[in-house]
Amino acid sequence: MNVHFTRNRAALAIAGLLLTVAAPTAYASLDTSTASAPAPTRGTPYIETQLFFGTERPDGGPAVTDRQFMAFVDEEVTPDFPDGLTVQDGRGQWRDADGRIEKERSYELILLYPVAAAGANDRKIEEVRRAYEKAFGQEAVGRVDDRTRADF
Repeated sequence: MNVHFTRNRAALAIAGLLLTVAAPTAYASLDTSTASAPAPTRGTPYIETQLFFGTERPDGGPAVTDRQFMAFVDEEVTPDFPDGLTVQDGRGQWRDADGRIEKERSYELILLYPVAAAGANDRKIEEVRRAYEKAFGQEAVGRVDDRTRADF
């Protein structure tokens, strides 16, 4: 009985060792990320900034309307980014300063600008964020920046 027990333990140890050695290879073959894919060569290096504007007011006042938001874009954004921008309607949610989940209609503003203009545009974008927060009583305006390539 001891011989069988020892043989079984040895077999299990070898199986475990094989699984340990083979597992990283198996998982690596399942990796579907594009990390090793070549970067596109078309276009010029740009920065894409996405800004997320909520419309519900924390003080319970009336929500920001389409007309108010587009007037804000015309007055506060377009003068600093006259080459173009995109506005999309959205539905979003986030946790407010009191810990409540807030769900609201929102807008996504997308700006594309050359990498060389990133420094100057950073200040302008921060001014847009603060202006919206002040004008419409918002706790925050979300911001995401990413490098990309653009071809127009």
